[in-house]
Amino acid sequence: MVRIKITVMRKARYDDLIEKYENPIEHACDMVECNVFYSNGEKPDGFCDSAWESISPFVKVLAEGGDNFYDGWMKDPKSAMISCNDGFRPVSFYIEVCE
Repeated sequence: MVRIKITVMRKARYDDLIEKYENPIEHACDMVECNVFYSNGEKPDGFCDSAWESISPFVKVLAEGGDNFYDGWMKDPKSAMISCNDGFRPVSFYIEVCE
């Protein structure tokens, strides 16, 4: 397995959607921009379960030596930019192979 670096790139928050559709919750997300996690295909300690469900297929493919998602989507074929599936406060992650 290849070591994978996962960087929290950006957090968004859609207050209009939260106000209109979401029930109030006290604690939504612990991800912090610029945080870095490392993986060999497994969920890193302290990583959001929901976000892991969104990005894990890409992490696992890269960890197993795969690359070039969607025929040239990324400038670096050994990387991916994936967001979690939270429609109210999505977090974008840059996933790359550690060389």
